[in-house]
Amino acid sequence: MPWYKKLHWQIIIGLILGLIWGLISTQAGWNQFTSDFIRPVGTIFVNLLQLIAIPLVLASLVVGVTKLNNLTQLSRMGGKTIGIYMVTTVCAITIGLVSVNLIQPGKALPEETRVELMESYQENVEEREQTAEQALQRGPLQPLVDIVPPNVVSAMSSNANMLQVVFIAILLGIGLIQIEKAKSRHLVNFFDGFNDVIIKIVDYIMLLAPYGVFALLAAVIIDLAGDDLSRAVDLLFALGWYSLAVLIGLFLHMNLVYFTLFKIFSTMTLRNFFRGIRPAMLLGFSTSSSAATLPVTMERVEKNLGVEEEVSSFVLPVGATINMDGTSLYQAVAAVFIAQAVGMDLSIAQQLTIVLTATLASIGTAGVPGAGIIMLVIVLNSVQVPVEGIALILGVDRILDMCRTAVNITGDAAVAVAVASTEGKLSDGRFDD
Repeated sequence: MPWYKKLHWQIIIGLILGLIWGLISTQAGWNQFTSDFIRPVGTIFVNLLQLIAIPLVLASLVVGVTKLNNLTQLSRMGGKTIGIYMVTTVCAITIGLVSVNLIQPGKALPEETRVELMESYQENVEEREQTAEQALQRGPLQPLVDIVPPNVVSAMSSNANMLQVVFIAILLGIGLIQIEKAKSRHLVNFFDGFNDVIIKIVDYIMLLAPYGVFALLAAVIIDLAGDDLSRAVDLLFALGWYSLAVLIGLFLHMNLVYFTLFKIFSTMTLRNFFRGIRPAMLLGFSTSSSAATLPVTMERVEKNLGVEEEVSSFVLPVGATINMDGTSLYQAVAAVFIAQAVGMDLSIAQQLTIVLTATLASIGTAGVPGAGIIMLVIVLNSVQVPVEGIALILGVDRILDMCRTAVNITGDAAVAVAVASTEGKLSDGRFDD
């Protein structure tokens, strides 16, 4: 197959062309045209992915549980999944703290720029703070309460309720393996066939991927730059050291932590892993949504990496909701950066508090829209850093959100490989591009 017909190259070309179009649009005054006629293509693409996310998780997880035929194996797999997710999250936060303490980007931020940013984004900070206050008022066991929905329809009404869908699917699967096979066979066959249909729909949706990511990136550029490209360039330069600290941390986490994970739990090489998962990573980068990318992540993990369905259908939906390696690392860098910028020196004890709070917040606020910034408000409050300092980073948050979402998706896939290997559910992937 020629290189230009491979999906990941088509997505890369779409990203590059979207960047070029966005830059031309800001210079030529075409932003209104881009917003009216280009952006909707990206929105439709993301909506299509979100449309099939819940049906895919429900069908594949029911089929996966019924194939296990063993509740002990299911509980063991769940324990491994949550345990590894917690370990990788702590590693991500630690790497972020090391990166920001070595680079110290907050001390390089000019006073004039700091004041200007605080004034420009103050209104956005107040909105985020109000949402965070609502999250903080929840009881300590509220995340567990949120997993159990009052009814099936409400659980399936939003992709933000993915853990509820996982809970329903597991209950349904357990019920099916507890009754006679003669009675459960037809329902299991229905979900099996339904799952195959959804996978086929994913293949068709992916034909739109290059056009979707083109539109998404073009929209990001015009939102960032507006009608003045120089303003965006100045902003990127002002926050360059902060962005560099985040990106270095993300790079080190992906290469060090996941390499170690495979060395301990699997024989898969990091090169083959990235080769198999790269279309999902590129989509995560362009959509900034783990939930929207979930159907593609599941398909690539199963087909390219050889993870069997009963593992991927459990590990990946849970990870898309509670596993935020990239976001947690960003919390650590952002919190220390803001502290440095306002002249505060955080002690070792306060930075350990960041590790604990960011780890818990990654689970506790999973269902809240805009979870990244909301989590950051909670982390800042835990170490008495002024919440208003979030205004310093909002200007580049959209770009960094794309990067950390790609890492979030990569982390979900890496844990799926590790769990599948320990369960004997990992076969040779095809690396089909």
